[in-house]
Amino acid sequence: MLNTALAIVKNGQIETLEHIELPEGKKVLITMLPDDDTFWQEASEETLKQIWDNKEDDVYARLLDE
Repeated sequence: MLNTALAIVKNGQIETLEHIELPEGKKVLITMLPDDDTFWQEASEETLKQIWDNKEDDVYARLLDE
């Protein structure tokens, strides 16, 4: 199972913002995030579009009208 943890770099070392168990030799994948605040908005915008533009959910709106 994949787990994601937010971390920051301090003095050249990666520090997680919450305590997580990392056994010695554990492989990790590091993704560098942009510094600007718009990253999270842009990252979630595509997901929100998929949710709101879902034609399959239209059936629920019709049930509310009845």
